[in-house]
Amino acid sequence: MFDENEFNFEIENLKKDFAMENININADDVNMLKKYNNNEISINDVIDNITKNLA
Repeated sequence: MFDENEFNFEIENLKKDFAMENININADDVNMLKKYNNNEISINDVIDNITKNLA
């Protein structure tokens, strides 16, 4: 079962997990998730970053 408190930031594992949902990620995406997890950025920052990259 998934433990939200033990999120694994290994990029290869994340790539596999996101690939199941047809989502490609890179090292920058992982770094952004780490910052969010460490409360260095807000969810709004994450959403802004994602929408800028989609444009």
